[in-house]
Amino acid sequence: MLATDFKIYAGSWAELEKDAKHIREQVFIQEQEIAAQDEWDTDDAVSLHFIVYDENQAIATARLLKNNSVGRVAVLNAYRGLGVGKLLMQAIIEQAKQQERDFLKLSAQVHALPFYAQLGFKQEGVEYLDCGIPHIDMRQVFTSLK
Repeated sequence: MLATDFKIYAGSWAELEKDAKHIREQVFIQEQEIAAQDEWDTDDAVSLHFIVYDENQAIATARLLKNNSVGRVAVLNAYRGLGVGKLLMQAIIEQAKQQERDFLKLSAQVHALPFYAQLGFKQEGVEYLDCGIPHIDMRQVFTSLK
């Protein structure tokens, strides 16, 4: 299976909530044992959500906030290692460039630092715990598109 076999859709929480919730419940709440009250927040309602589909199956998600923050990046376990996360992040980066955003930022789980670094994100600051999981802030600055 190639990453090109997957389709990506971007939309509002109202449009994509069901699929995004399913993926985030699997990855964050079940696998990583993050408390449900820590997973769901008011940012969902005001974010642009991205879902990757394998035919009709939602397999990955992420959100992009108005403050240029990328969050809740999650790929179902069975689809890891196939380039799905990279495809998802490339779509978000492209969206940010089209919207002429100056940068993207994210809070990366430490184990995912190499993944984000290969996409052009640079570490900022020191390691900290978020929901008991080590994280480091990362940022990607875009050169002027004008």
